[in-house]
Amino acid sequence: MDLSNLTPAEFKELVRGLVDDRLRELLGDPDLGLQLGEALRARLKESLTSGERISGDDLAEKLGLRW
Repeated sequence: MDLSNLTPAEFKELVRGLVDDRLRELLGDPDLGLQLGEALRARLKESLTSGERISGDDLAEKLGLRW
């Protein structure tokens, strides 16, 4: 790949991809490969079948978080 032939948009995408890849390497997913417990699995299934939804803002307020 010849970097000098990339458009600014292509170069930006390339850099974005490299940064994303590096962050995944450094941070990883600490839960990768772990199994869900039966209690959590049941709660998730119940949550998915429920029609009730809450926005991120409402959840943050409920938990006392600011963003």
